[in-house]
Amino acid sequence: MEVARERGIARGRDFDAAGVPRVYLQRLRDEGVLQQVGRGLYKLAGAEVATATSLAEATRLQPKGVVGLLSALQFHNLTTQNPHAVWMLLGPRDWAPTNPSVALRIVRASGDAQTAGIETHVIDGVPVRITSPEKTVADCFKYRNKIGLDVAIEALRDLMKSRTSRSNLDELWRYAEIDRVQRVIRPYIEAIIG
Repeated sequence: MEVARERGIARGRDFDAAGVPRVYLQRLRDEGVLQQVGRGLYKLAGAEVATATSLAEATRLQPKGVVGLLSALQFHNLTTQNPHAVWMLLGPRDWAPTNPSVALRIVRASGDAQTAGIETHVIDGVPVRITSPEKTVADCFKYRNKIGLDVAIEALRDLMKSRTSRSNLDELWRYAEIDRVQRVIRPYIEAIIG
């Protein structure tokens, strides 16, 4: 129980590392002490559930992944969209989970496009890496063919409305440069700023 309390959402291998046999996990689950939230994922029954629990579950399935695009927009309250899957950025050779307990949409990225602009937030006791609001908007323009240009424009509008300082615009421009979408995003920024 200490492992589940410490980790929030614990993987089977976390219990193995603590010397807890898997048979105990099944017994604790059957007794209602642990709740199995996915294949190989457990949390304490009755534990407080955050609205972003699926982001924590996805991170436990693939710790190298970074939550981004529509899922990051929803986390930062920059969209009215409600994604049906957790959007996750993975490196070109990173393993993508097969048959995960949480629906995942995997987008491949490399270099600075994968590593820049990452914030860590604790959700259900799990440290979850999520792209910053400015990086997320730049990524939306980069992957506009996957999510739709209208979603990217809506996210840009919401970002500019909620964050009016010049430094945030500078951050957005820096991530647009990393994602190589300056020419695409410039007319929309000029139209919104006026």
